[in-house]
Amino acid sequence: MTKLNREAVIAEALDLLDEVGLDGISTRQLAKRLGVEQPSLYWHFRKKEDLLAAMAETAMAPHATAPLPTPSDDWRDWFLNNTRSFRQTLLMRRDGAKLHAGTRPGTADIDRITHKMAFLVASGLSERDAQTAMLASSRFTVGSVLEEQAEANLAATTDDLIDFPQIDHQAAFEEGLKLIIEGLAVRLESQSRRS
Repeated sequence: MTKLNREAVIAEALDLLDEVGLDGISTRQLAKRLGVEQPSLYWHFRKKEDLLAAMAETAMAPHATAPLPTPSDDWRDWFLNNTRSFRQTLLMRRDGAKLHAGTRPGTADIDRITHKMAFLVASGLSERDAQTAMLASSRFTVGSVLEEQAEANLAATTDDLIDFPQIDHQAAFEEGLKLIIEGLAVRLESQSRRS
C-alpha cells in the first residue's frame, strides 16, 4: 500500500480538479488515483470539506505569497496589482473561483489582510473604506472569474454558445476594477477635504 502524506493528497486532488472540475471530485475517485483505500484519506482529512479547504489554500498560494505593499507604494498601483494577482491565481485552476468561494482566511491570511488594510489606511482611506474596498474587490474578482470559468466549462460541453456574443473577460474585469479605483479616489479626495 502507498504511504500518503497530506501534501501528496492535496496535489493529486488539485490535479483531479483540473481534469474533472469541482463537481466531479469525489474521495472515492481520489483514493483510486492515489492507489489507496478511501478510508486512508481520513487520516489527513476528516471530511471532504476539510480536503476542499486545504485545496483552496494551496491553490491560492501564488497570491498569498505575493509581496505585501510598502509605504512607498502608490495605493492605486498596489490595489490594481493585488486584485489582478488574485484574479490570475483564481484562473490558474479549473473552477478556482468556485473552490475559493466561501472559504475562510487562515491566520497567515488574516495577518496579510491586516497589513494590506493598514497600508490603505496609511494612504488616507478610513478603516471602514479600506475594509469595504478589499471586500468589494475580492467579491467582484471571485464573481468575475466564476462567470468566466462557468462560461468556459459550458463552451467545452455544448455548441449552444456559437451565436452568443463573446465577452472579453479580461477587458470587462479591468473596466470594473477601474470603477472601484475611481470610486476609492473620490472617497479619498472627499476625506482629504474634510480633514
